Amino acid sequence: MSSQEASPQRLGQLARSQWIIENRLHFVRDSTFGEDASRIHIGHGPENMATLRNLAINTLRQHGYRNIAAGLRHASYEPFTRPLDLLGIA
Repeated sequence: MSSQEASPQRLGQLARSQWIIENRLHFVRDSTFGEDASRIHIGHGPENMATLRNLAINTLRQHGYRNIAAGLRHASYEPFTRPLDLLGIA
């Protein structure tokens, strides 16, 4: 289906679906982890840090945390065991 054939409703759905990605991942990475203010700019550092942030977000969501900041605080109460428990490593 081309853009000329798509209905205005379908085009609206497609545009809004991009915001779901923005709100669920990019906004959380920036507001919770301060990604936009990161000073890591050399080599593969930015990609590696984004991967680690995504791992943290997805792991917390898998364990039922809807508020990522609250999940990070909860994990930080026992920093040497709780994050490993969430990852199934300990």
